[in-house]
Amino acid sequence: MLGGGVSRISHHFREYDLHFHLGLGFRFSYCGLQSFHLSSPRPLKPCWGGIAITGKRNRVPSKYYCSGTPSKSPGETPLLFDSFSQQEDEREILSDGMSAVAGGIVALGKFDALHIGHRELAIQASRAGPPFLLSFVGMAKVFGWEPRAPIVAKCDRKRVLSSWVPYCCNVVPEEFEVEFSSVRHLSPRQFVEKLSKELRVRGVVAGENYRFGYKAAGDALELVKLCEEYGMEAYIIKSVMDKNCCSTNMNSSTSSKERGQVSSTRVREALAVGDMRYVSELLGRPHRLVLKATDQERFSIGQYKVTAPKSCSLNLAPKEGLYEKCSLFLGQENVVQCRVVIDNKFVYIETDYGDLSDIFGTQNWQFLHIEFGDSST
Repeated sequence: MLGGGVSRISHHFREYDLHFHLGLGFRFSYCGLQSFHLSSPRPLKPCWGGIAITGKRNRVPSKYYCSGTPSKSPGETPLLFDSFSQQEDEREILSDGMSAVAGGIVALGKFDALHIGHRELAIQASRAGPPFLLSFVGMAKVFGWEPRAPIVAKCDRKRVLSSWVPYCCNVVPEEFEVEFSSVRHLSPRQFVEKLSKELRVRGVVAGENYRFGYKAAGDALELVKLCEEYGMEAYIIKSVMDKNCCSTNMNSSTSSKERGQVSSTRVREALAVGDMRYVSELLGRPHRLVLKATDQERFSIGQYKVTAPKSCSLNLAPKEGLYEKCSLFLGQENVVQCRVVIDNKFVYIETDYGDLSDIFGTQNWQFLHIEFGDSST
């Protein structure tokens, strides 16, 4: 038990083997979870009591208790679910004038790909409280970087985050963006102070290699120290490692910067060589390309083929070539098995099933969603 029931403990998550049971409605549980390493997820079993989410004003307990709390010897670092008690009353975390992330647990990082390493951060955040992904926008403009297509289309991010519900204690992690220009010159201490006093978050989750503050002066250990000073919880987790980092198809340039962990850079490199099986393993799901028609550029619908200008892509397409075992999603109901051919100007969607003009009907489809199977170009 924590002294006085109010102090905060910062520590590393330990791996804990549990099983999942999916709940219904707007009720969620906080639970223990082991780290995943490019393997199929194991089901999880909830170990927290359900906490109702109602209306626009969310109530979450500031402390949680797990009935399965194991005993520990003196001086031993407690497990995550052993570091909370049930002594404090519920309190409002969302009210007029308060930050949208107030009272929540924010995962810190660059969430371009929403890969399995990012998912692990969200998992650990959900074990401690309402999970948020906090990222910075406007970095390219500040640093003068060349614009590049995102790995996940902006309009598709909510779907991806919703797919994490079975991993995140039945909660959809929410995204919270901060303008990079507003924090660029903050020292590590000033950044943590902003999280505590302005955003009023209850805790943070970061990877062991996370760096923050002006010129990346702060590391994970300093994050833990500063969070303790400001009365916040801090959780540092081990990187999710890439078991296929020596893939023969990869000409990786990340070895000098990374130590083999899953990263958005690896996803981009795998897409660049058209290795969709590897991409799926890194993402924990098939890659989805979203195309949007405009008044100037429209889709051409034939009997067995749809042609879309490549410039209609809202996110990063894989290498030019032929891809088998793909799926074309039209709205929420129509899914067509297809193969996809990509060249330097167009994306061709071909199918042997029925007449595509009948499937498209008279509707003027503005979006096409293509999900790639495990084939490689």
